[in-house]
Amino acid sequence: MPENNDNFDKYTPFFSASSSQLFLQKCYTQEKIAEAEIKSYDNCYPFIYHLEHAKTYYNQAAIAPLSIQPILTFYGFAQLLKACLLTIDPNYPESTSMLAHGVTTRKKKKQQYEFLKDEVKTQKNGLFTCIAEKLFHIKHLEGEKFSMGTLMKEIPDMQNFTWSISKKNFVALLPSSNGFQLPSSILDSYQMSSSRLEEFLKAKTNQIYSISEAPGTLHLKTEGVPIHNAASPIRYNLEEGKFMLSLNKDSSAFSLPELLIHYLISYNLSIIARYETEWWAELMKTMPNDDYPCIVQFLKISQAKVPFLIFEWIKSERFHI
Repeated sequence: MPENNDNFDKYTPFFSASSSQLFLQKCYTQEKIAEAEIKSYDNCYPFIYHLEHAKTYYNQAAIAPLSIQPILTFYGFAQLLKACLLTIDPNYPESTSMLAHGVTTRKKKKQQYEFLKDEVKTQKNGLFTCIAEKLFHIKHLEGEKFSMGTLMKEIPDMQNFTWSISKKNFVALLPSSNGFQLPSSILDSYQMSSSRLEEFLKAKTNQIYSISEAPGTLHLKTEGVPIHNAASPIRYNLEEGKFMLSLNKDSSAFSLPELLIHYLISYNLSIIARYETEWWAELMKTMPNDDYPCIVQFLKISQAKVPFLIFEWIKSERFHI
């Protein structure tokens, strides 16, 4: 097993009881939780163990056969999310219902099953609901259905990947003075005027934007850098190192935080790898459609991006440093 996973290098300072205790105390103080110091001592080792366990799962996923990668990746993801929840709720998990996945999918797949058309359905209780509410302050997702194809379209790192859905899903935000530039053709894609798009982005991102027009270009002025994990159509492409704006304004997942998108896809893949053995084995052997390359590409992206996004949430975006 590799000694280090590059995706976890940033986490190294947390692998210290004293550092994690001080960090958790800072978190609990910010959350106005009583007895912050005592609870930070109680949780510093569970916090470290979740991160350590996640690192082990991701390290193993990187060298494992494709057949079991979805299982290792999802379990590593769940450990990272539990570490996140401990920074907000020192008593997590307060009930056994919180330990459920919070998502369900059709266990027995139909004939002529296609992964990209498969759906997951959110539930009232469980890890998904918990992270939606506690990490992102999003409620009322119970009973929502999302297809795998719809979710994958909202991952900007899949943008240049050739698959059956050829429509361009994102446009890059190019850095400029006090903001970003993007092509004015975005107004046609959104079927909006610049002033309407400005109001639309303010409503969808909870950030202040102003838009000015020049020939062929829009200048998007903002007071700060977009947040990587926001419930926003502005998403970060890790491979290209740039923010991008989703063009799928009518999608059910348009402004869903990207971590939730990865969770829903990862959950379904882990279920398939565990319980749909025949279909999963046939997919890897015969590669009959775009399901196989999409899944392989998603796993590659998610194994790098989820630890990155989690770290951004745990540290940078919470304390603006």
